[in-house]
Amino acid sequence: MKTIKEFALKYKHSLWIISYMLFYLLGFYILEHAEHRHYHVIHSWLDDKIPFCEYFIIPYLLWFFYIAVGLCWFIIKCRNRREYYQLVSVLAIGMTIFLVVSCIYPNMQTLRPTVFARDNVFTRMVQILYQTDTPTNILPSIHVFNSLAMFYAICGNSELRKKKAVPAGAGILTLLIILSTMFLKQHSVVDVSLGVLMSVAVQVFCQHLFQGEEERYEKGYLRRIY
Repeated sequence: MKTIKEFALKYKHSLWIISYMLFYLLGFYILEHAEHRHYHVIHSWLDDKIPFCEYFIIPYLLWFFYIAVGLCWFIIKCRNRREYYQLVSVLAIGMTIFLVVSCIYPNMQTLRPTVFARDNVFTRMVQILYQTDTPTNILPSIHVFNSLAMFYAICGNSELRKKKAVPAGAGILTLLIILSTMFLKQHSVVDVSLGVLMSVAVQVFCQHLFQGEEERYEKGYLRRIY
């Protein structure tokens, strides 16, 4: 019992992002099951130029591992709490904007192929993805937004920056995840582009927001919340 209490006290800073994720999942579930009379179809002429490629299912699914492991590292291992709070603030702001946009501007895409040219384990995985994930509420792409948010956080961390393979690997995986959203016909170039733009805007905002927090922490003003 004492060990559990010590663990909870040590990582109490993780409670609000866990609470937010529960809120987000509930909001996303409600949006996915809401019935709208009209959905705005998201499409670009560039979407028609991008071929379907089932092999991108691998980096697409690695997104869940990437975000989960990244968050766990920043919760448990990151020595600079400002960097942790900046990361989770970026994620929370972006995902909240996504929920609001999906609520006031119901959107969808019609890019998914109905017939696959090949029958293999990868196309079967894509079929399962299509069955479990509707083609609605895609704008802006959270796959893109969260991947870039994690990449920024990794590159900005003084400990991870020293291990050159880590930011390099994160950059390659982030790029593959972004490409996978389009090559799997899960997202349009439009919502991928908006995901990139939103990630830059929210990152810049949070950088300014947390710019002086480390100095205030050193003076003792923020120690009570850590």
